[in-house]
Amino acid sequence: MLEIRGLHKSFGGKPALHDVSFAVARGEIHGLLGHNGAGKSTTLGIILGMVMPDAGDVTIGGVSVLADRSQALRKVGAIFEAPAFYEYLSGWENLRLLMGYSGGFDAKAARETVELVGLSKRIHSKVRTYSHGMRQRLALAQSLLPEPELLLLDEPTDGLDPEGIVWFRDFILRLREERGMTVLFNSHLLAEVELMCDRVAILREGRRVFEGAVGGLHDDDLMFEVDLEPWEKALPIIHAHGGEIPTPGRIRLPQGMDPAALVEALVHAGIRLRALAPIRRSLEDLYMEILNGEGSPN
Repeated sequence: MLEIRGLHKSFGGKPALHDVSFAVARGEIHGLLGHNGAGKSTTLGIILGMVMPDAGDVTIGGVSVLADRSQALRKVGAIFEAPAFYEYLSGWENLRLLMGYSGGFDAKAARETVELVGLSKRIHSKVRTYSHGMRQRLALAQSLLPEPELLLLDEPTDGLDPEGIVWFRDFILRLREERGMTVLFNSHLLAEVELMCDRVAILREGRRVFEGAVGGLHDDDLMFEVDLEPWEKALPIIHAHGGEIPTPGRIRLPQGMDPAALVEALVHAGIRLRALAPIRRSLEDLYMEILNGEGSPN
């Protein structure tokens, strides 16, 4: 559905993207992750044709955004950066005006979409009276009115309370289930990304350093939470068994190794081992490993 190939972009001579490539399959929910300044918003800006790359291309449904922007974006909805509305108009008037810019306003479709996002009771109130969560729902309604096949979302849950985050997550999952919607969004809420996404791409300093299935995160080496002392004496034994210490209090062992062998060696060396508990590797674990320089481009 969406393919990003070899994107390069610099601003004022400072590189923002360096050979970024990844793909989003039709019907997939794909997360785009990275620290501030990693290049997430620049990538979304290029996808939307709002930023011109120095090199590379983006295709949506096989159509190049650079060669035919209007055709490529025909079935795309987006919330990009902070949604802006006319404060003195109602939510309904904003939708009518903004949709008029892009080819016409369908009142029936608008009513159905407003009801879908749960904004029916306040849609005729002035936007200046809206809470942050209501503004996000209005932005979501606007992005859905073109009946898109691809939805691009830039930090859509930023500033939402826990209830709003759960609502958003359930809403996006329902869109995919009921409409087959393809979604690409960037977010710093790693737990939410892990719950929602099929795949993720991680950017660091303008480079793609990981792309893969979220489910595949749990097929890597064995990870254990460990309580032992003294660590100084245990480290050479752990390393001799192929183990690593990714973060304090955790041991990663290679697949196929029996942890009982390490336990036996530690106890035999006089190490006081209080606990060795397997833990499930999470997206946060992977993300922190990459930010700390342990991850490698995939």
